[in-house]
Amino acid sequence: MDIVYLHGIEVDCVIGVWDWEREITQRICIDLDMGYDLTRAGETDELEYTLNYKEVSKAVNTYCVERKAKLVETLAAGIAEILLESFKCPWCRVKINKTGAVRGARNVGVIIERSKA
Repeated sequence: MDIVYLHGIEVDCVIGVWDWEREITQRICIDLDMGYDLTRAGETDELEYTLNYKEVSKAVNTYCVERKAKLVETLAAGIAEILLESFKCPWCRVKINKTGAVRGARNVGVIIERSKA
């Protein structure tokens, strides 16, 4: 399977379980790896046969800002659902980094993989 990737998407959103976190925005960094058949895109050189990076990034950003999730796990699962359903990816890997969430750790977060049943 071919993979389209979009790494380093930075989103400022409400994320966290503590009361003070619900009052501010925090920056998260998202990496996406998306399975996709790129055969026709490679043959035709036409955007309609591949994933539009801009549209994926816009959908992910909008979801994260509007969701106001408590857990990065919730955001990762929701993003995966968007990729599988709206963008018709048969498989995806979503990595979310909540930099600075734990004192003494540079990076913390989750990585999930999902595929269509």
